[in-house]
Formats: sequence, structure tokens, C-alpha cells
Amino acid sequence: MPDNSPRLLKGGIVLVDSDSGNVLKVIPLQYNPDTLSRTLQVKTAPTASEGGDRSEALRLKGPPVETIKLDAEIDATDALEKSDSTAAASGIHPQLAALEMITYPTSDQLIANNAQQQSGTLEIIPMQAPLVLFVWGSNRVLPVRISDLSITEEAFDENLNPVRAKVSLSMRVLSVDDLGFDSKGGSIYMAYQQLREGLAKKSPTATLNSLGLGGIP
Repeated sequence: MPDNSPRLLKGGIVLVDSDSGNVLKVIPLQYNPDTLSRTLQVKTAPTASEGGDRSEALRLKGPPVETIKLDAEIDATDALEKSDSTAAASGIHPQLAALEMITYPTSDQLIANNAQQQSGTLEIIPMQAPLVLFVWGSNRVLPVRISDLSITEEAFDENLNPVRAKVSLSMRVLSVDDLGFDSKGGSIYMAYQQLREGLAKKSPTATLNSLGLGGIP
């Protein structure tokens, strides 16, 4: 008998080569969080009371600064019940490490920078990280920077490997103001914004009368 239950999509993070656009790693969230918090800080020109000009009062300086926060759970129970050898040997260390390494330069980069310093190089270029995409369904694929990663390990096996943890993620969306229009991340952001514009047009409209107004004063 066929399974007609809907397929539950997973949210997650995708690491992409910022030059080629090749996918480097996909990190799915084991369980989708129950809540996802988004904050949009609007970029406006200063008003007259803030030292600006009255003609600037309605002007936007660029896309808002969007911040996303969520809490995800990681649990080794299912894997251990299936006798998964990695879970038995390491618990959820691999899943946690995959998330943590997003915030680290690679060891090769550290070694190369150290070699440059030892050779007397005066200017060390900051280390390039992959482009990080937060994926939450097809309507939300957006470039982000991990601004905060907090891990609370809640249970351990006999070897002190964590087997259950809560991960709190804070991400800042990177817009074309941050990445530019010609970059891979910039084009992904523009696709995200244009999709939002299309969705906004589908929003139900109302009349002034429904707000108790016969017209604009």
C-alpha cells in the first residue's frame, strides 16, 4: 500500500563555494524547530529631527538588516537504536562539529597564514570562508553569516560523548549591500527578495472602509 503521507522537508544549512557556486556540504537539521524568530532592522535616511533633511524622511537606504534565530535539537537515539556505528562511537559529536566548523577557518588556512607570518609577510589577507546559505523551504534560500552559535549538551553516553543537545543559532542575512550584485551570494539574495515581492503581491487587500475610513484625511 503506497504511503500517501506528505513528505516533510527539512530545514538546514548549505555551504557553497563563493566563486564556483559548487555545493560543498549540506547540513540538515535533524528536527525542524517549532519556532523561528526573524527581526528586520530598517535602513532609513535620518529624519529632520535626527539631523537629516525633510525630503529624506521617506527614503530607504537599502534592504533591512534581517536576523534569524532558532533552536534546533540533535539526538542520537534513533541512530543508536539502528546500531549506527558512528553514533555508537562518537554520539552526536560529528553533527555538532559540522555546525561548529562553519565558524572556524580551516587548519590548512591557519597553517598557511602562520607560514606567511614566519616569512615576514607584512599584510595577511583574512581567511576566506564558504558562502553559507540558510534553507527553510523553497521560499527561503538566503545567504547568511553565523553571528552566534550556542550549544547545550544535555545527555552523554558512558564515554562522555554527547547524545542529545540543543543548538541555538543566530544568523544575519547578507544582502547585496554586504555581498554586491555580481557575487554568487548577491544573486541568491536578489532571488530571495524578488520572491518575497511576488508573495507580497498575493497578500489579500482590503478597503479603507474596512478600517473605518471613508478616505485619506
